[in-house]
Amino acid sequence: MSVAYLQTPLGTAYIEGDADGLQIVSITNDTIPSDFVSIPEDLAIGVQQLADYFSGKRTVFDLKLNPKGTDFQKRVWEELLNVPFGRTMSYLELSRRLGDEKAIRAVAASNGKNPIWLIVPCHRIIGSDGSLTGYAGGLWRKKWLIEFEKGGLQGSLF
Repeated sequence: MSVAYLQTPLGTAYIEGDADGLQIVSITNDTIPSDFVSIPEDLAIGVQQLADYFSGKRTVFDLKLNPKGTDFQKRVWEELLNVPFGRTMSYLELSRRLGDEKAIRAVAASNGKNPIWLIVPCHRIIGSDGSLTGYAGGLWRKKWLIEFEKGGLQGSLF
């Protein structure tokens, strides 16, 4: 398994994967480790696409993904990929798209366990009343991403 890091406006992105695809993309407040030398070939395109996203050059990711999770979690994560850049959707609507609005709690829990930050856009899922509920990376990051994708942060990235 290869590892890479990318400094973003929201912190340090940790990227893990191999030739079978990205398994983990997470965000931390940590700095890039001093012993990190270079981006492994298997992760270069993922790092580049993340950098392009933050520079405003990319709205859609085209990457091989290989997240680890249950079949249900993977269904939720697949459906998240259908939420367009700049748009949001409620947990209830996501549950309905998956065929069972009564599964809203399980859908929300799966959304929260998404191992591929940003690329699988769990930040685009909000409460039915429009509130920013739950986000593993912190609600301030969720708010930043939603505003960025709606064009509210253009020109103030760096």
